[in-house]
Amino acid sequence: MARYTGPKTKISRRFGEPITGNGKWLTKNSNPPGMHGANRKRKTLGEYALQLSEKQKAKYTYGLLEKQFRKTFDEASRRKGVTGENLIKLLEARLDNTVYRLGISISRQGARQLVSHKHITVNGEIVNIPSYSCKPGDVIGLKNKTAANTAITGNLRGKNPKFNWVEWNEAELKGTFITYPERESVPENIKEQLIVELYSK
Repeated sequence: MARYTGPKTKISRRFGEPITGNGKWLTKNSNPPGMHGANRKRKTLGEYALQLSEKQKAKYTYGLLEKQFRKTFDEASRRKGVTGENLIKLLEARLDNTVYRLGISISRQGARQLVSHKHITVNGEIVNIPSYSCKPGDVIGLKNKTAANTAITGNLRGKNPKFNWVEWNEAELKGTFITYPERESVPENIKEQLIVELYSK
């Protein structure tokens, strides 16, 4: 299963945002990453570079490599509606992202690991595919053995109330993917229209 395994803080510094979940170094060092970062000025990006940068930001944020990201974009373009918004909806509907939004894990990387290691169930069945696309009404939970594991349940942070497209039941340790989110509800700072323009060339 392909995934990015490189330095995460370097990626956050590159985009100037805590897209990998850890932004503590952004306030300490605003220089570009690298040995000579302090002596290097950031260049003004051209149109193509801006579009490419936005795509890479989205890929790193949701933990996808190029082939899978392109496949998701193609699916978004086939659906009715605005392609850019469809892309964000499909990325948010991924099982690993939904596990993260439900508060079962503190990071998308951790959520991906829980899914891959068969700790997560969808509608009562174990699903170990992080890219599984949740449908409205799907019930996501922890398998029985995992629910009894305090090492995992102790890390539950609870759902953020602003994520109104998912619902979490603390007593049953289960959550529901209610609907695909509207673009304005998704807090990620991604300019999806630039991604659409890039793939349209």
